[in-house]
Amino acid sequence: MNLSAIYHRPESEYAYLYTASEMRVRIRTALNDIAKIVVVYGDPYDFSNGVWQKEADIEMMRGLATETHQYWEAKLQAPHNRLNYGFNITGLDGEELFFGDQGFEPLIDETAGSDGLMGSNAYFKMPYFQEIDRFKAPEWVKETIWYQIFPERFANGDPSNDNEGTLPWDPEAHPTREAFYGGDLRGVIDHLDHLVDLGINGIYFNPIFEAPTNHKYDTRNYLEIDPHFGTKADFKELVDKAHARGIKVMLDAVFNHIGDESPEWLDVLENGENSKYADWFHIHSWPITTTPKSEYDDNSNYETFAFTRHMPKLNTANPEVQDYLLDISTYWIREFGIDAWRIDVANEVDHHFWKRFYKAVTAIDPDFYILGEIWTSAQSWLNGDEFNGVMNYAFTGSIIDYFANRKISADKLVSNLNAQLMLNRDQTNQMMYNLLDSHDAPRVLSLANGDKDIVKQMYAFMFLQQGTPDIYYGSEYAVTGGNDPDNRKPMEWRPEKKDHDMYAFMKALIQLRKDQLAVLVDGDLAWQIEGDVVSLTRCLSGKRLTAVFNASEVAYEKLTVGSQVIFANHFNDGNLEPKGFVVILESEAI
Repeated sequence: MNLSAIYHRPESEYAYLYTASEMRVRIRTALNDIAKIVVVYGDPYDFSNGVWQKEADIEMMRGLATETHQYWEAKLQAPHNRLNYGFNITGLDGEELFFGDQGFEPLIDETAGSDGLMGSNAYFKMPYFQEIDRFKAPEWVKETIWYQIFPERFANGDPSNDNEGTLPWDPEAHPTREAFYGGDLRGVIDHLDHLVDLGINGIYFNPIFEAPTNHKYDTRNYLEIDPHFGTKADFKELVDKAHARGIKVMLDAVFNHIGDESPEWLDVLENGENSKYADWFHIHSWPITTTPKSEYDDNSNYETFAFTRHMPKLNTANPEVQDYLLDISTYWIREFGIDAWRIDVANEVDHHFWKRFYKAVTAIDPDFYILGEIWTSAQSWLNGDEFNGVMNYAFTGSIIDYFANRKISADKLVSNLNAQLMLNRDQTNQMMYNLLDSHDAPRVLSLANGDKDIVKQMYAFMFLQQGTPDIYYGSEYAVTGGNDPDNRKPMEWRPEKKDHDMYAFMKALIQLRKDQLAVLVDGDLAWQIEGDVVSLTRCLSGKRLTAVFNASEVAYEKLTVGSQVIFANHFNDGNLEPKGFVVILESEAI
């Protein structure tokens, strides 16, 4: 056995409470190295005549695998909410070892008069099933199909609030960074029924607070709606009408930095180190200086977001700054009833603040959803006391690299996805925000070089994953766009220019997700790879859903359909054409 590859960590994604009474356990081993693993477990205090009364051993399920490791899983119960547990591991050569808190030991022959213990300190422990510490997931998020709206580009519902110099609405334009097209909250209100028809039940808004730019990430005032977007009354109407249609509302919280036109920063510029806000920022020396090379490249003597002098970084370790941001966070929940915050640049703000933030917002609404913008692995933020999920760029980036960019193999795709899934608890994976494009990434159709069949493959593949899926505004009509700012074109509303085929596809895909939600969220996952034909299967309570994706250049003719085809593209008479997929639903023998 490759002992160096065997890994387990208690009270982590390897051992956690899934429900108040069910503990889920994982262990990692080298790939193709272990024959069997059995969990030995029981109450640490349950002895009779000096012999430990353990529970019946449980053989672990062989779970997901990466290109280097195999994961094993088991579900445990504890009558008294506490457990000792360890692993009896059998290698392919028949070698047996016990693995516990003190490492590896030879197995004890329990028939030879031992007390049944490997040693009182040898076991891993779940000292008590602490319900207050369990990662709790807002149940409604599992059912949500998100639609991201960049407010300045969705719809101009009230021309009277347009900026000076607002351009005519042109979906074929290639916007500059400074352009305004007049999108506002009234435009969103006017098109809520469009979202309902599509099947959307969650809107994520890029920032809507007062700021000088079209993107609004340089906040001037967090407690006011930008006047070019409308008023607080407009926003209240939007939230109420969205809620009446079953649509949740998520706002963008930009708390890593503030805009350089904010009153706090202007006070610092005016009063220097004597400003009452001087310690609200990370200022290295006085007076404040900046040597702009360009808007996004700067030499300054204060910390900023990236190198953008217009966005000075807030000192969130300062209690005054914390209180200020928490007042903002709770205000929009109390007064307007928003359902979620998306946290911009979340990993550049300290954990201490996010723990306070979590307590503040969930005290008002225990089912509030907190989504962090973190593009890489994020376990440190996903322990249940900071965020519920993150924008899952690391996960869905592999989907793009396989289907659109053709940079990785099918084996690498599955390995990458499984590796990401194994970083988190199961209920955390259900909260991850899955997306293919956004205001920060090129449009998915442009990534696919205009090939709509590849786009359909990617969306179908993403919608069948755990996690809550997102559609970036306009993707339902096959809008294109390169990197920022080209990915922020005005929305296509002209009937003759809309891609009605893509719209029908997205609408049907959303309905498929809703119809098969239980098996997609909670079903056990398995993969099969044959060249560039990738199949995933999810099983739950006698139902088996299988999806097959053909990314090769030839038809796949080996597919045997056992039951009902519920969704497909380029699938005919058992033949799955290149760039096609098929989703099959069948019942398992129970």
